[in-house]
Amino acid sequence: MQTLTLNNGVEMPALGLGVFQTPPDETRSAVTAALELGYRHIDTAAAYGNEREVGQAVRASAVPRAEIFIETKIWISDYGYDETLHGFDKSAAKLGVDQIDLLILHQALPSDFDKTLAAYRALEKLLADGKVRAIGVSNFMVDHLTTLLDVTSVVPAVNQLEIHPYFQQRAVLDFDAEHGILNQAWSPIGGITFYPGYGEDRRSVLADPAVTAIADVHGKSPAQVLLRWGIQQGRSVIPKSTKRHRIAGNIDVFDFTLTAEELNTLDALETGRRGGPEPEDVTLASFGRAIPEA
Repeated sequence: MQTLTLNNGVEMPALGLGVFQTPPDETRSAVTAALELGYRHIDTAAAYGNEREVGQAVRASAVPRAEIFIETKIWISDYGYDETLHGFDKSAAKLGVDQIDLLILHQALPSDFDKTLAAYRALEKLLADGKVRAIGVSNFMVDHLTTLLDVTSVVPAVNQLEIHPYFQQRAVLDFDAEHGILNQAWSPIGGITFYPGYGEDRRSVLADPAVTAIADVHGKSPAQVLLRWGIQQGRSVIPKSTKRHRIAGNIDVFDFTLTAEELNTLDALETGRRGGPEPEDVTLASFGRAIPEA
């Protein structure tokens, strides 16, 4: 497994298993399969409602805890300094760990950015106290990051973003690279583009002729090509699946290399269309929900 070095020196596997929208009972079996197949990075979140099952699978695994990189996220309902400290307690208890490898803020909260900043200061406290190994953010745009960097002392180690060939967010990627923030792709194979909520004109990146042609050249699946595209551009990728054969296929991406021309071809698929919510639309009124106690 290839690793990436975060800006504080912590090593993180380049590829991990995501468990977004994975039901709790399926989460245990998916994480178990992933660990058996060689995954060492699991990405979850308080808002996913499956941290407990991730922890159960990790503890039941023959893989030592020290070899598994656990990443989770604080939801906007737990923003604020004291609230975020308690959010860590809830996540750590559900996961059954004393230390979380990477803890990030799940969204910016533009309508109450002071609360977002207070939440990040709580992450800094948790980092200083050794309760987390690295901290970061998710779905933060350039203006959010600029304000954050101006008033806090720890540069985020990671910014987790929607990144796939149809939506690449190059301005954010460039800003992150300039400031030593690792880009991490959620929906790295473009799964968001074929969810029903994407609209009537949804189309799968996996079925794009440019992607399938490159896959045919390498004897790989379209999903493997898209994951390789992200990894070769220096990103962390966290594909989601609950099916063992797909979990196995998603990690089998370290034995081939895309050419510069192929990378350029995939870059050229940009549509500018976001699949997830617009950052400015994320408010407590529209997205807030209580995160249960452990």
